[in-house]
Amino acid sequence: MTGAAAEALAVCLLAVSLAFAVWRPHGLTEAVVALPAAGIAVALGIVPAHDAGRTLREIGPTVGFLAAILVFGHLCAEAGVFAYLGERVARASGGAPGRLLGLVVVLAALVTATLTLDATVVLLTPVVLATSARLRVPTRPYAYACTRLANSASLLLPVSNLTNLLVFSKSGLSFAHFTALMLLPWLAVVAAEWFALRSFFAHDLTPRERPVHDGVRAAPRYALTVLVVTVALFVVTSSLHVAPAWAALAGCLALIAPRLRRRDVSPSRLITEASPGFCLFVLALAVVVDGVARHGLGHQLERLTSTDASFAALLGTALLAGLLANVVNNLPATLAFVPVVAGHPAAVAAVLLGVNIGPNATYPGSLATLLWRRQLPEADKPRAREFHAFGLLTVPLLLVLATAALWVDVRLFGA
Repeated sequence: MTGAAAEALAVCLLAVSLAFAVWRPHGLTEAVVALPAAGIAVALGIVPAHDAGRTLREIGPTVGFLAAILVFGHLCAEAGVFAYLGERVARASGGAPGRLLGLVVVLAALVTATLTLDATVVLLTPVVLATSARLRVPTRPYAYACTRLANSASLLLPVSNLTNLLVFSKSGLSFAHFTALMLLPWLAVVAAEWFALRSFFAHDLTPRERPVHDGVRAAPRYALTVLVVTVALFVVTSSLHVAPAWAALAGCLALIAPRLRRRDVSPSRLITEASPGFCLFVLALAVVVDGVARHGLGHQLERLTSTDASFAALLGTALLAGLLANVVNNLPATLAFVPVVAGHPAAVAAVLLGVNIGPNATYPGSLATLLWRRQLPEADKPRAREFHAFGLLTVPLLLVLATAALWVDVRLFGA
């Protein structure tokens, strides 16, 4: 199948796959619709079988890392890493809401950068909510901080976000060069997010009577050490051109080993935490997006996207990527941009600004945001009008600021 019919059907397959992933009736996995959609695309020739196979081989190591890092984050949580950090933040804040917000922003940014945005959304958010409740301060600023930083603070490392991983191998950058290129935008965005949250929720951050703090549990030193070593291994494996999934797997094994003697490791739970349904969804979605890209979208992006490293070109690419992320979600937006900006590091970085910061504008922009909202207690769920007003007010300004920082980094480190 070719021509307008192929384009129309490919778009329909993508829309249905994304709609089901957002809706997820009865808690069914996202792959329930995406896998058949990919099968239809291949069966009808919208995506040739050999091209679909190539796509799956290319994205396979990335999905393997995703599964491994999800398990690693779960093991860190079971070892008490997040609970300990939450208690340290509560104690360091002295019960002052404004100081607590700053600490939560820093913690969320660091967790996102090192353990991916999923760890911030799924594992850190409940700890932050419990911390704010224990300190008897409004939860809204801190809940928002988790989802905002989960997206925007995922710029720093190639392993911080699935979007980064999808384009990293095509960027022509080493792990260290990628990090150097994204460091200034990351710092600028984290600081700007703190300022935006502090301004928007000023009423919730007024000083209150400070509660008595409980003691802080002993630090899970072994787990923290494994965490630091694993992050260092990400750099080492990348420099050796080894998939970062092996570093994440090594971290998992290091955390599991001491527990084997106690026989408190559940293989079925580890498989569940690896989110096989979501991993299959990513693989299937890559095939479906390939069908959309080769029958229209790809040509339009090539026409609209400049690979020049000027500030205007970088800003245009970032804004376009952010817009597409909010229209079709940041994951398919990234997949669509990969062949357009491959081999152009500055353009790759601009796309990542758009698909990582941009999704904070709307709920559908990122699956992580939807997951964050689904797991919040009913009393803590944000009003849609408030969420979108905050997002639409701040995201364009953040993209301009981050692009300016990226332009400076391009001049300093080259691209």
